[in-house]
Amino acid sequence: MTQDDLEGPEFTDTYTDALAKIIEAKREEKPLTEAPEPEQPGKVLDLMAALTESVQQAKASRGEDADVHELPKKRTAKKQPAKKTTAKKAAKKTAARRSRSA
Repeated sequence: MTQDDLEGPEFTDTYTDALAKIIEAKREEKPLTEAPEPEQPGKVLDLMAALTESVQQAKASRGEDADVHELPKKRTAKKQPAKKTTAKKAAKKTAARRSRSA
């Protein structure tokens, strides 16, 4: 926004222009203009369906059976409750420290 040497249609700042129009409309208490609707809605991909189809094609190309089966659910091991242990008295150890000198 600080360089003036960028000229041409690919360097126009449409966001700032649209924001300035919105600010001006709010100052004058005019209704805001509606944003244009996209011509075609965005394509939504089902990733699992695409993956399944890809796996089937890969297996078919290798000559394998192309059936895809559900993965078995993993069994999680149950945690055993922690054993209670008696607290042992720890003897304090005092270590002789040497002073650091430069």
